Amino acid sequence: MAGLIKREDIDEVRQRTDIKEVVDGYVTLKSAGLGSFKGLCPFHDERSPSFTVRPQVGRYHCFGCGEDGDAISFVQKMDHSSFHEAVEKLAARIGYELRYEDGGTGPSREEVGKRQRLLDAHKIADEFFRAQLLTPGAAEGRNFLDGRGFDRAAAEHFGVGYAPQGWDSLLKHLRGRGFTDAELKLTGMFSEGNRGIYDRFRGRLIWPIRDIAGDTIGFGARKLYEDDQGPKYLNTPETTLYKKSQVLYGIDIAKRNIAKDRQLVVVEGYTDVMACHLAGVTTAVATCGTAFGTEHIKIARRLLSDDGTGGEVVFTFDGDAAGQKAALRAFEEDQRFVAQTYVAVEPTGADPCDLRQLKGDAAVRELIESRKPLFEFAIRASLRRHNLDTVEGRVAALREAAPVVAQIRDSAIRPAYIRELAGWLGMPIEEVSRYVGAAAKRAASGAAPSGTNPPGTAEQSSTAAAPPSSGQVFNRPDPRDPVAGMERQALEVVLQEPSVLGDGAWERFEASHFATPAYAAVHAAVRATGLAHAADPVAWVEHVRQEVPEPLRPLVSELAVTPLPASTPEAMQRYCRDILARLFELQITRIKADKMGQLQRLDASAFPEEFQRLNRELMVLEMQRRALRSDS
Repeated sequence: MAGLIKREDIDEVRQRTDIKEVVDGYVTLKSAGLGSFKGLCPFHDERSPSFTVRPQVGRYHCFGCGEDGDAISFVQKMDHSSFHEAVEKLAARIGYELRYEDGGTGPSREEVGKRQRLLDAHKIADEFFRAQLLTPGAAEGRNFLDGRGFDRAAAEHFGVGYAPQGWDSLLKHLRGRGFTDAELKLTGMFSEGNRGIYDRFRGRLIWPIRDIAGDTIGFGARKLYEDDQGPKYLNTPETTLYKKSQVLYGIDIAKRNIAKDRQLVVVEGYTDVMACHLAGVTTAVATCGTAFGTEHIKIARRLLSDDGTGGEVVFTFDGDAAGQKAALRAFEEDQRFVAQTYVAVEPTGADPCDLRQLKGDAAVRELIESRKPLFEFAIRASLRRHNLDTVEGRVAALREAAPVVAQIRDSAIRPAYIRELAGWLGMPIEEVSRYVGAAAKRAASGAAPSGTNPPGTAEQSSTAAAPPSSGQVFNRPDPRDPVAGMERQALEVVLQEPSVLGDGAWERFEASHFATPAYAAVHAAVRATGLAHAADPVAWVEHVRQEVPEPLRPLVSELAVTPLPASTPEAMQRYCRDILARLFELQITRIKADKMGQLQRLDASAFPEEFQRLNRELMVLEMQRRALRSDS
């Protein structure tokens, strides 16, 4: 009988898991100081990276939207899985055998979450299809690949397989692996008729469609035989795993190079992705039966670290009317990118796969290198719709092209395209500039009302504490308050580098007074936790989080991942010591002020011993203050 996972095993999985490695599967992270990493948040759309991961304490925090957590909660949110499933996934990842309460041995096959069952079914189907490609019945599929320049090694690299022509080959295989028909109906790999379910893919070449983490979540199937009455390409329908608006074919193998090269190439089909990668364009991906849209852009921006410091998105389209229309649809989404967007159109209409066959790998690379800015393509496309030999045609073309030029974000490039457009139309630059300016004003009039901010602006990116669910309300500490700033820095140091609390520092810290209510609550939680867990930074932070009121838990995560200004371990130790010394000096100053007040209120002649005692204590406090300064 399955039971709850033992608490100590959950803690063990949390502590053994490298959260950076987990997050790296979804987000491109860059170093943000000693032991800290930053990337674009996967939980909200942003232009500047505010998602911070600190592996030493095992936590992440987004300073834009406030999302925070550990490796377990990250997997829960990204995979839409339960806590139980996330722990099991991470345990399997590190090879840790979980134990369960009440003598349980873990969930039975029937109790495994639906998502994991679907993933298991797809993994087995993927292996089945790949094995079938090597059988005599798959000769037509191998011929198709050979005819397009893909050898066996290429097929294996991309996981290409073959679906047999029978009605129930895959069905029998998965039933034999313990899957029920009710489960198989949810996979999208089967159709249903009067006699029950049967294979959706039959007599077709198969491409596995994988998510960014590398799990197979669907399939694309290409027709091979003339008597196949189905469409040329048949994809998995929408399922709980497969959402075509969120899927990019090839993202699992391209993600590393996309992040490294700061480039994403969008092609139209599976064979185009294969051709690009084999030709050396290893940043190519393709949409799956839908246009490149908003959800795809979110994936692309996270991988590109689309923060305005470079990066490019290159769309490849056929040179025909349909290809031009697709390029213009892509231009409509261009403003969602900070990266520059380009279009690469092969004049003869050849796609990357055809181009590689006809002219070789170099021609594919040259196609991508010949890219042109997408807005230039859009401008020229708008001009082609008008007769530029007539005055009326030129004016109509200007009216259509001006809003396109007005959308160009780069203020240094926009005037250059005004001059280009004037030259293409044979019209005065001043007149074209006037039209573009008017178009920009019209666009601005439809912007967000005064006082609001579109996604990604500075105001929206400032951190706000999560609203409390119950109990005391903690206001966000004022960052301009020097005392609050000092208290925050001290808590950052203590949470991230608890080793600094040795050599008597713990007693001083424990006796410190925090004036800011939110930070005072965190300070109390640190004292309640004690030094018993300080040897393990992951456990240390988690215990402190459990001690604070619920509304302050995101604040603890934020303090635990805020990058500290040190580039070497030695500099980190100096910084931590200096911060605590400043905190302790602040405390001494406060105590001195209290005692000075007592001294001033005291009648020295009536209470000479009390007067002398206070003076001695003030002298000791001053010596302590000077010692702190000399130590730092």
